[in-house]
Formats: sequence, structure tokens, C-alpha cells
Amino acid sequence: MSADPGANAARPYIGGQAVIEGVMMRSPTGLAVAVRRPNGEIVVREGPVAGSSGAWRKWPLVRGVVTLVESMSLGYKALQFSADQQMVPASGTELADSRGEVAPVAGVAKADADAGSGGTRVMMLVSMLFAIGLFVALPQGLAAGLCRLLGWDLGVQDFAFHALTGGFKLLVLTGYMLFISRIEEIRRVFQYHGAEHKTIYAYEAGLPLTVENVKAQSALHPRCGTTFLIVVVVLSILIGSAVTPIVLPHAEGIFGQIQTLALRITLLVPTAAIGYELQRFSARHLSTGPLRFVNYPGFLFQKITTREPDAQQIEVAIAAMQSAVWREKVGVTATSDERTEVFGSLEGVLARFGAPQPAE
Repeated sequence: MSADPGANAARPYIGGQAVIEGVMMRSPTGLAVAVRRPNGEIVVREGPVAGSSGAWRKWPLVRGVVTLVESMSLGYKALQFSADQQMVPASGTELADSRGEVAPVAGVAKADADAGSGGTRVMMLVSMLFAIGLFVALPQGLAAGLCRLLGWDLGVQDFAFHALTGGFKLLVLTGYMLFISRIEEIRRVFQYHGAEHKTIYAYEAGLPLTVENVKAQSALHPRCGTTFLIVVVVLSILIGSAVTPIVLPHAEGIFGQIQTLALRITLLVPTAAIGYELQRFSARHLSTGPLRFVNYPGFLFQKITTREPDAQQIEVAIAAMQSAVWREKVGVTATSDERTEVFGSLEGVLARFGAPQPAE
């Protein structure tokens, strides 16, 4: 099993994300989202990824930041699309747009797309502020509060303070994931997360994408976003303890905490960039052999964010994967239109996207 199919030109790299009752898969030049509607139909949105070419996008460190920003943007759009599909009347097969009118299956109106893009940016901003408050500001505040409560003389320049903050980050992250995993809708998203991982494993192994082959795979993957979060937490301890004494050698008190928080937020981008490279390296070279234990902390957290999927959920993940791979096989250009098509079963998806067809 190849840990990084991107190294094989015949098997392009595919990454994914779970959405509401569905899965998003991204190939080097395209993106596909497959969602199960309440009436059992599988709706697939497939199209090119704008700006997916360019040598600079492959530069180390730069590619991590670009990938993170694009993943957030595409992920929110995929989530919005998947949520919309749950509102489609069970008796119909037509795709309704946000105004309740029937839209062509080939796409949506430009005005709606522009409105959705603006809404996506707002939601991304709100989510980023929430994440910074919960996973950056709160852990630092808890660390500072504990030091004051116990009378520990730890300044923001001390490694121990950053280690304590990192410990609270892991505690908050674990508590948050355990809490949301008890919500039924989130639990189903975690099942689709497991289906996504299993399908990618089967694809990377070169196996036929059948429910049986996919079900037999592991739900824990070294390139998972959950593992990436753990890598970032560990890096934040090391980078913060190294940079803070240099940038803020005299910071102390409440004002010093505010300065340190601002520095932590500033360091999020380089920390994420380095974390991406480290995770990429470990997934490619440390997935097997005596050093594979370095992935175990991430796998432990993935046990919270992944659940064993059922056969219908695996079918949706296969539909997303097959649709994403189709674009790579047929060589559809980046100028091709995005399309949305509805299928009564996985067999219909496979008939449409299973075999290479002439580019349109």
C-alpha cells in the first residue's frame, strides 16, 4: 500500500473530508462531493478546482499554507452543499437552489454562487475566531490561571509555561471532540469520516472500489486532519518556547499575556506550514517500520473523530472517490463547468464515472 499515491503518476493523490451525509474528495485538478439525500438518492457535484496549477504551489512550506486555506474554503462550500441536499423533498429528484426554484443540474446561477461565496467567507471568519478563542486563547488563559492559583513563578518565556499551555490545548481539544461526538448528527459525520479514510486506503492499495474491499480497510489514516491538529499542538509548544523569549524577552503580567497571545496567533501560519511538511513526511516514510509509533498519538484522537461506517455510507464515499478520479483519467480541462447530477444508486454513479469517457 502506497503511503503517498501522489508519488505515482498513474495514481494521483486524493484527499478527502466528511460532510453532512456525504464525503468530499479532491484530486489534483478537481473536486467531487457525493451526498446521500433523505430519499436515498446519491447526488454528486463534480468540477475543476480553480488555480490548482502552478509550480509555486509545490514549494515546501508555501504548499502547506495554500492547502490549509483552500481546504477550509472548499470544505465550507461542500458542507453548505451537503446541507442543502438534506432539504430536497423526498418525492423529487430535481435540484432546488436556495430560493426554492428548480436549478439546472449542470450548476447554479452565478448570483447564487457569488452569494454563497460571500457567506462562505463570513462563516470561515466566524469559525476561525471561534477556533482561536477556544484552542488558543482559552488554553493560555487556563495555564496562566493555574500558575497564579498554585503560585508557580512561570513567565511566558519559560518552556514549562508553553508545555502547560499545550497540555491544556490537548485537554480542550479532547473534551470538545468527545462532546460533539455525542451529537447524533456529528456521530454520522464521523461515520462518513471513517468511510472516507477506508475508501482512500482502498484506492491507494489499488483495490477495486467495492463496499467489501473498502469495509476491510482501516479507519485510521496518517494524513488525517485530526492528526494534523496534534502535530500543530506539539509544534506550538516548541516554536512558542523558542520564539517568545526572543521576541518578548521582558513580557510579564496581563499585558505580557496579551502580547504572547498575539504572538501565538501570528505564529499559527508558520506553525501550520511546518506541521503540514512534518505530517507529509511521516505519512510517506513513517507509516511502516519501527518508527510508525510516531503516528499513534494522532491515531488515538482519530478514534474519537472516526466511526465504523455502514454499507450505504461507504457507497457514498466510493461515489465521491470515483467521481474525483474520473476527472484525472479523462483529462478534463480546468475550464470545464461544474456539474451536479442525481443518481438512484451507486451503480448509476459507477456507470457515469467508472470508465474513462471523452472530455467534453
